Amino acid sequence: MSTRPALSAILTANPVVAVMRAQHAREYAPVIEALVRGGVRSIELTLSTRGVFEELPLLRERFGTDAEIGVGTITTADQAWQALDGGADYLVTPAMVTAVVSAAVERGIPVFPGGLTPTELLAGWQAGATAVKLFPASAVGPGYIGQLRGPFPDMQVVPSGGIGIDDAPAWIAAGAMAVSLGGPLLRDAFSGGNLAELTARAEKLSRLVAGAVEARAAK
Repeated sequence: MSTRPALSAILTANPVVAVMRAQHAREYAPVIEALVRGGVRSIELTLSTRGVFEELPLLRERFGTDAEIGVGTITTADQAWQALDGGADYLVTPAMVTAVVSAAVERGIPVFPGGLTPTELLAGWQAGATAVKLFPASAVGPGYIGQLRGPFPDMQVVPSGGIGIDDAPAWIAAGAMAVSLGGPLLRDAFSGGNLAELTARAEKLSRLVAGAVEARAAK
């Protein structure tokens, strides 16, 4: 295995990923701006949205060092290479596709492959993932990370799927490297919702997670 790609400085500073789903990626920019104002600076563009590959380089240019722009819902190696060639800062998969992990590791780009069972998660970790994405996390709860740490003490986990803002601290306390939120954070942002309220939700989430990180470090 090549060197495992490290977590970015942005995600280390605020271990929260915002998962974006809209009708078209042209809708993303103002929502990303609202998230960044609230301190959430790691943005996952999902391939279930049209136009991601076209908008990716434009968004990276627009936000520069203010945000990192990753691509998620990747299920094939071809999609992984297209995202990498477009400048994705990291890759995310909904299921364990080790070919995607290998592509990211080859480029030295962080990668978070999804899985639920110990067998799936171990496959991604052994392939060189920065962390494995526990998905859907709400199906098992924060205690699942502690169970995984028994046989896999070094495995880093990012839970995703069904995590609410108020749930995030429990996942950090349980040992999650970061947390990934979609609908509970974005809510109506892509259907005319108040973006100032989105910024307020991002600020609350960032504050709760920072407190949980600090409390975990103090133990």
